[in-house]
Amino acid sequence: MADNKTKLRQITFKALKATVKGILFYAAYLLLWMFLAPLSQLIPSFQQIIETFVIVYIILMIVGDLTSGTIFKHFFDASKALFIICYLILSLKGGIFSLSYENLSLIVDLRPLIAIVTLLSLLGFAKSILQAINFLNEKAERLQI
Repeated sequence: MADNKTKLRQITFKALKATVKGILFYAAYLLLWMFLAPLSQLIPSFQQIIETFVIVYIILMIVGDLTSGTIFKHFFDASKALFIICYLILSLKGGIFSLSYENLSLIVDLRPLIAIVTLLSLLGFAKSILQAINFLNEKAERLQI
């Protein structure tokens, strides 16, 4: 009976923690959006791109927090890092934007930004893989003892 109560408390704590993190991340997005809103008038579908990213990232973050203490947490962390890389490359269409506004044509090269974000996400991916290996190693050591 007491074991069920502690498991219920752990699950409740994980859910509460994940919910708070999700709400804080979404609040940070709303604050940042106040500054990025003027760009949505210049770049078509900019708001949709950002909102889709935020929604999927929050879902992966919440599911990762709910599965903490298991191997699945590391898989969700790795998938979050890969999602950032893939979504950034696909949504930015390789990194070169051309904007036309009345008589003005502007070409913006975002490839250096994509390279930096990709390298940082690859570090996060490698960290997740190494943490998964360490998790399995510690679990195997506990079983041997």
